[in-house]
Amino acid sequence: GLWPTRLLRPWDFPAQRHVLTYVEDAVCQLLENKEDISQYGIARFFTEYFNSVCQGTHILFREFSFIQATPHNRASFLRAFWRCFRTVGKNGDLLTMREYHCLLQLLCPDFPLELTQKAARIVLMDDAMDCLMSFSDFLFAFQVQFYYSEFLESVAAIYQDLLSGKNPNTVIVPTSSSGQHRQRPSAGEAGTLEGVEASLFYQCLENLCDRHKYSCPPPALVKEVLSNVQRLTFYGFLVALSKHHGINQALGALPDRGDLMHDPAMDEELERLLAQIPGLVTSVTAGPEASCLPPRTPPRVGSPWRPLHHARKVDAESDGSTEETDESET
Repeated sequence: GLWPTRLLRPWDFPAQRHVLTYVEDAVCQLLENKEDISQYGIARFFTEYFNSVCQGTHILFREFSFIQATPHNRASFLRAFWRCFRTVGKNGDLLTMREYHCLLQLLCPDFPLELTQKAARIVLMDDAMDCLMSFSDFLFAFQVQFYYSEFLESVAAIYQDLLSGKNPNTVIVPTSSSGQHRQRPSAGEAGTLEGVEASLFYQCLENLCDRHKYSCPPPALVKEVLSNVQRLTFYGFLVALSKHHGINQALGALPDRGDLMHDPAMDEELERLLAQIPGLVTSVTAGPEASCLPPRTPPRVGSPWRPLHHARKVDAESDGSTEETDESET
């Protein structure tokens, strides 16, 4: 009754815990573009807005504050980045951190450089930041850094406390004895031991996951990562997270590493769209430097409904999948 026939009800779509975020955003889009929307009707606007949320295309060309607003938005952005630019990996191209940042800015013009740098550091470790990286290495490192960014900030603080001999669990878990009495290395040990004790690190992270209000990796998988080593560094931990098959599956945004270059549905859609362009002879594997990229957008792109409604505009704005395909030839 209250909901248009095709509109997903709040309890149906994958971001149900953040319904208010999407309702508020939809209303803002409606008010900003009410003259254009009046041609199509409010019911159709809300239908297509929430369908785009379900499909994950609602984050395309939006501001960073919206991109990171919900776990569903973050997963949608990761999937869009993979689908848009997997051709980089398919062609075996290696890019620098700055070049990957440019790709991210094509989807989110105000994407912060700091996040890209942190993701690159997981791959490059001690190498210079201008070194080349493969698409798959950067993508899986970026996934962990972007999706779990607040959690990792807390992990970094815990790691520094442990390095300096403090135990963040001392007050919270006064009876945890396994590492507290031997956590502070002697002067001689400090020069030879690298990182922190894995078992003590896990105790702190387990407690963090229990009380953290942001997204955390599943504690059982964190335990699995840490159970394989005696000691580890902060970046060693991030590398292990980024390469862990179970964590990638739990997040659910990207395919397995072995399937990263395969997206038959996108390939078919690409072929269909390219066939409609007069005089263009190409294929989905054609030149990675093809000039199909959309023009750079201003920092605030008004509404995700535009690609949904304005079918009469150029094909690159007709729906989420075509926006992804054109950029895939970067």
